[in-house]
Amino acid sequence: MERARQTQHEQQRPIAARPPTGSQVPGGGPRIGPIRITPTRVVLLVALVGSLAYLAFAITVRDASQIPMLSSGAAVLGIVFGALAVLGAVSTYRAGTDGRSGQAFTLAVLGGIAAMIAAGCFAAAIVLGLVLQA
Repeated sequence: MERARQTQHEQQRPIAARPPTGSQVPGGGPRIGPIRITPTRVVLLVALVGSLAYLAFAITVRDASQIPMLSSGAAVLGIVFGALAVLGAVSTYRAGTDGRSGQAFTLAVLGGIAAMIAAGCFAAAIVLGLVLQA
C-alpha cells in the first residue's frame, strides 16, 4: 500500500512552468547561433564593415585627396577597434565575475588585440596627417 502511495504522489508532481520567451528572459532575444544580436554589436559591425570599405576605396583613389581619405578612414577604424576593446574589457569583467574563466581569458586576449589594432590605426592616421602637412 505504501508503494502505491509513493507512485501516485510522484505522478501528481506539478509540471514546471516554461520560462517566458523573447526579451523577458535574461540573455534572451534574437540570436545567430550562440551569439546574441544586440544594438551595440550591430552598430559596431556596420561601422567596421563601412570603415574597411571606405579604406579599400581610398586606396584605389589616385589624386590629391587620397591621403586625407586614408587618414580619416584609419581614424574611424581606430575608433571602432577602440570601442571593440572597451566592449571586450566589459565582457571580460562580466565573464570573470560569473565564474567563466575560460571565456574571460579569451575575451581579454581578443580585447587586447583590438586595442593594439586601434593604437596602430591611430598611429597611421597621425602619420598620414603629418605627411599631408609636409
